[in-house]
Amino acid sequence: MPEGDSIRRAADRLDALAGSRVVASAPHPRGRAVARAVDGRVLEAVEPRGKNLLLHFDGGVVVHSHLGMTGRWRVVPAGSPPLGRPWLVLRGAELEARLWNGSVLRLANGADLRLGPDLLADATDPKAVAARVRATDPTRLLGDVLLDQGLVAGIGNMWLAELLWHGLLSPWARVGDVDEERLTTALAWGRTAMRRAVAGARPDRVVYRRARRPCPRCGTQIASRGLGDRNRTAYWCPRCQVPGPPGEPI
Repeated sequence: MPEGDSIRRAADRLDALAGSRVVASAPHPRGRAVARAVDGRVLEAVEPRGKNLLLHFDGGVVVHSHLGMTGRWRVVPAGSPPLGRPWLVLRGAELEARLWNGSVLRLANGADLRLGPDLLADATDPKAVAARVRATDPTRLLGDVLLDQGLVAGIGNMWLAELLWHGLLSPWARVGDVDEERLTTALAWGRTAMRRAVAGARPDRVVYRRARRPCPRCGTQIASRGLGDRNRTAYWCPRCQVPGPPGEPI
């Protein structure tokens, strides 16, 4: 699933159409209501919010796009040969944006999203995010809380695994037991690494999807296990990042 840095890159591509009056169409039925609402309007701004994109059009019309596991935005020269049935096409004078698939495409007010602070946003302070996380239910698992987009937006499975490893924190730690300063350091590392990734310099993965391989820090086998109600796979070093979950690591 695209995470905060991927969404920023998508926003940068779409921003090439900002200021253009668009002709909107929807070859796929999923996008027809949105196409009717924005056809002939000026795309004023493209706003990344965590894992979400908000496309702001004149007249206060806002389109909310969430790519989920399979969605993607592409920007191509206007009039390029069509490929498949995009959900939505926004054509300007020289460029057009095409959306395929996703989990959300709707008309929305930005306030409807109920998102936490975007870790990549200039105004976001990692220390304030750490305090926000620590103020939640102290019995919740840290990994589950950091994936809660209502608390902090933009972190997905990959960045969760990497920033917790760098911060020597376990995804299985209870929030009430987490050192706030260490959490701040981990979030600050994640913010910096994600920003570098937006610029095209994504760091090498040290634990994500590296189950059973040696930890680069101590040599212990990386463990993996489903986390939370959605059973998203967590990756961690059982020696460097304690405590682990009940039972033997996978």
